[in-house]
Amino acid sequence: MILSANEAHIAQAAQALRDGQLVGLPTETVYGLAANATDDAAVAKIFVAKGRPSDHPLIVHVASQDQVPLFAAQVPDFAQKLLQTFWPGPLTLILPRQSGVATASAGGQDSIGLRCPSHPVAQALLQAGLPLGVLGVSAPSANRFGRVSPTTAAHVQSELGSDLLILDGGDCEVGIESTIIDCTRGEPVLLRPGHITRVQIEAACGRAVRGKDAPQEVSGQAAPRASGTLESHYAPRAKVRLMTAQDITAKLQALGPHANNLGLWSKERPSGSDGAGVVWRAQPQSAEQAAHDLFGVLRDLDARGVTQIWVQLPPDTPEWEGVRDRLQRAAA
Repeated sequence: MILSANEAHIAQAAQALRDGQLVGLPTETVYGLAANATDDAAVAKIFVAKGRPSDHPLIVHVASQDQVPLFAAQVPDFAQKLLQTFWPGPLTLILPRQSGVATASAGGQDSIGLRCPSHPVAQALLQAGLPLGVLGVSAPSANRFGRVSPTTAAHVQSELGSDLLILDGGDCEVGIESTIIDCTRGEPVLLRPGHITRVQIEAACGRAVRGKDAPQEVSGQAAPRASGTLESHYAPRAKVRLMTAQDITAKLQALGPHANNLGLWSKERPSGSDGAGVVWRAQPQSAEQAAHDLFGVLRDLDARGVTQIWVQLPPDTPEWEGVRDRLQRAAA
């Protein structure tokens, strides 16, 4: 059931979390499927609902930096600078985990992903949960594992059913998941790009950001896994193909009147795309707006029954890195 995010419904959702139930939660990035992070039995329900393997770690959302020591054993200096600069906001930090805490959320690892969301509804629910003993919530995207993330309450209900309590916080402002920085290797390592770019990360912490293949500081220690980093992810039912604008036009001309059940997301409407069998959506010029629109466009085209979605590949520039990452995983 979708509930307006008033004080009474937020209190109801906080009690549901305390009682071991799941809640659909709006954040500034995408909607999450939330459970009490310290209740392993409740967290196990997330894996079942999503069809997600239990060794894929979840991100724990906290109300403020005050909750970090409850979950993280230590916070390196550069990570502390990132917390101070970007929290609340769309940044997840992978930190060494306190022993015996949030075991199910960690997916069997000795590290934990922490984020402090800025969405007012998420903040209100996290604050309401504290006096009930809900010290944080584990909340991956509220969709079936590997599928397109939800950016509205209606998306969540269509994925997970009408029995789930969902707080309606409107459309998600950012539209793609948080940037993930691994802070367990003695230097910042980018595991998943997002709204906060590597350039901003480097400026905030004064350290160069390494790629995900950076070596471990401790010999023999495996690099931590993180949410949303599988090669194939964020995928609609239709097959996604990434192409240049020129390739899209050439292939449309080659198909001619035989172009059917085809979705297009490109900056300009290509010639040959005005037939009844082609659905075109305009790709925004700005990376920020494209990120906001991305998952909604994929869901809309899926709902229209297209079998292929041709996407104009965005520029290979830092501000587009998050959008390119999601598209490449959707196409994989």
